[in-house]
Amino acid sequence: MIQNGITNIVGMLDNVMVGRVGTDPMSGVAVVNEILFVWMLMIFGGLSGIGIFTAQYTGKGDTEGVRNTFRLQILVSLLITIAGIAVFLTRGEQLVSLFLTEDTGIGNAEATLSFAMSYFKVMCLGLVPFAVTQAYAGTLRSTGETVMPMTASLIAVAVNLVGNYILIYGKMGAPALGVVGAAAATVISRIVELLCLALWTHLHAEKYRFVKGVYRSFHVPAALIRSCAVKGMPLLLNETMWAGCSATLTQIYSVRGLSVIAAFNISRTISNVFNVAFIAMGSAIGIIIGQELGAGGKSAEEVKKDAWILTWFSVGLCVISGGLLTLVSGAFPLIYNTSDEIRAMAVGLIRISAVCMPLYAFENASYFVIRSGGKTVVTFFFDSCFGWIFSIPAAWFLVHRTGLPILTLFFIVQMIEWIKCVIGFVLMKKGIWINDITV
Repeated sequence: MIQNGITNIVGMLDNVMVGRVGTDPMSGVAVVNEILFVWMLMIFGGLSGIGIFTAQYTGKGDTEGVRNTFRLQILVSLLITIAGIAVFLTRGEQLVSLFLTEDTGIGNAEATLSFAMSYFKVMCLGLVPFAVTQAYAGTLRSTGETVMPMTASLIAVAVNLVGNYILIYGKMGAPALGVVGAAAATVISRIVELLCLALWTHLHAEKYRFVKGVYRSFHVPAALIRSCAVKGMPLLLNETMWAGCSATLTQIYSVRGLSVIAAFNISRTISNVFNVAFIAMGSAIGIIIGQELGAGGKSAEEVKKDAWILTWFSVGLCVISGGLLTLVSGAFPLIYNTSDEIRAMAVGLIRISAVCMPLYAFENASYFVIRSGGKTVVTFFFDSCFGWIFSIPAAWFLVHRTGLPILTLFFIVQMIEWIKCVIGFVLMKKGIWINDITV
């Protein structure tokens, strides 16, 4: 939580720095980050299925198993990244243009596209170090080491923040590069994070034995590849479809104008800082329950009890963080150099997100509980398919077939999450997820 919290706080400051430049640069960066979010979740999805095995091998004390899963994570992350860069460099402009609807008099679509593409091209340079970092960080967290990934992340965000200040505004003799400077600072910070994490891990190879000789060969047992593919492919598809669902919803809302893109960007920036409670808890729940299932030291009922305790703890945290988010909702949009209309819209979006935060916490926790036992096909239908079947059609109908204001229709779409919470509750209660997949 500390790591994700600080990362999101610095991400917020990063966003605010760009937002101070103007609405068009802010909107351009927001659209690119929405597209990159799909790629990032493909990385997370591709590594998550392998991470289930890593956590359970750790519970068993199987170093060779952890080493093989780490190799596989490196290979998968690089494969997804190469494919992503190819798409972004050849189809980037078309992807960005999908989000640019200029019909409200606020913002300039042509200028926004120009800012977006300048930012996009530089950001592509940081995709490889980001992907490899996820393999290191994910493996370390699955083995119980959370401090060093946090430390490397803190160093990276400090570099990013200082780099933003220097390169966006042209301080200390540097040229004022605007959005290009923001992208360059991000790329530099990702390289620094990878170097810190990789060097530290290999220097402590006696403790983290999975890195000993890990690069002498990239051979991974075929049986493990098959098992990870069976469990991991649904997760890869799920994360890709879920991120695609999120991007599609944003594109649907953007039909109402560039002002909506700007307002959603402001709302998500501050919401992400408070969302860290349930996001980090979800990852922790997946690791803790996965290790318990792999170790086999507890009965099914004891593991189920632990899962419920962690889930309700996450919900409780989000009742508090949602209340705090409501308190800052009126002041935060005032920081941005944008119109009063966009600020007012952002305030409403922030407050709706705050009210819904306990719902997000429950569905996220139940997702990770079910996934910890390898029920990845179930989580595929539970998570991403839900959005495509319920949320996207509802949003499309409300945007295109009604005259409801954006705040009203956004609230209606978020209330659909209640259905997902009920499904998650039933699946957790049945205990179908209690399973050791490494046997």
